[in-house]
Amino acid sequence: MPQFAAAEAGIRQLHARYAEAVWRKDLDAFGDCFADECEWRIAGNVLEGREGIVAAFAGIIDDAQRVFMTFQIPIISLEGTSRASGRTMVSEQCRWKNGRANLTLGRYFEDFVRDDDRWRFTWRLYQVLYAGPPDLSGTYYDEPDFGAPPVMPPRDAMPAPTRRPA
Repeated sequence: MPQFAAAEAGIRQLHARYAEAVWRKDLDAFGDCFADECEWRIAGNVLEGREGIVAAFAGIIDDAQRVFMTFQIPIISLEGTSRASGRTMVSEQCRWKNGRANLTLGRYFEDFVRDDDRWRFTWRLYQVLYAGPPDLSGTYYDEPDFGAPPVMPPRDAMPAPTRRPA
């Protein structure tokens, strides 16, 4: 159990570093959350490599005034001492530069690697489950259900295209 607890704590720290980087729009800190060889499947796109992911994030975050992310406790399957997979529920409260505000609720399927002294993402698939006003009166999406944990989606699963509320 100590090995699992250490891995879970490291992955929770990864999520915290990620949320902090998003809030501060810190591209270097954001990029440091990803391994060199990585893939992020989000909004109908497949982004590859740390540099490609950071470049795409820079374009997204430029439209935002602020994004506040809250990660739930991840459900983790440990694979040895340096690899893990999991799924994590997440909410994003967004205020865009054009004055719009919205809430997004979603789920990340993730693969992690312990790289040097910290955990990093190697593969991520983001599913949008809700997008709309913060009062939850918006649209709920029926994303594929891959089964109960620890089942993970196939690595070629595609996320639905971008859905930004009007």
